[in-house]
Amino acid sequence: MAQSPTAASHSHDAQFVTLGIDREVFAVPVDAVLEILDMRPMFRIPEAPGYLAGLIDVRGRGVPVIDLRLKLGLPAQAANEMTRILVLEFTVGEQNLVLGLIADRVIEVITLDRREIQPAPAIGLQWRSDYIAGVGRRNDNFVIIFELARLFSSSDVALISATAKTKTAA
Repeated sequence: MAQSPTAASHSHDAQFVTLGIDREVFAVPVDAVLEILDMRPMFRIPEAPGYLAGLIDVRGRGVPVIDLRLKLGLPAQAANEMTRILVLEFTVGEQNLVLGLIADRVIEVITLDRREIQPAPAIGLQWRSDYIAGVGRRNDNFVIIFELARLFSSSDVALISATAKTKTAA
């Protein structure tokens, strides 16, 4: 049975939550987002890397929170009324990871046609291209789509997992 033109076009659509860091717009797949939270106090973890902001309680679970600005090599910025924590769940290797990402702001949920998402250029971006799944366009602006599994190194994942388990056990 042939698909109608509208059904065929929808099969190429992908939804993303867009977030702002500095002047750039990034995106994460909407199906990886569990919750979007207002900024809140965190339990600081001694001797953790600077980008690991701390732990928050999400429905009884200790969730490590990453300051995305610091992870991307940008200067720290004080939280304001627009700052949000995106609680994400995704797989890295064979490990399921739940963590929070601090974003300067959450913008909206958008739909992009997968066929129009271009690979990250090898040059011309100030971000490392290995954790960029692609670049889309929204209203004549670029949207940088994160490859969540590559945004964090294996040592990051080990630290984040150990931190979450330690706090949950405590």
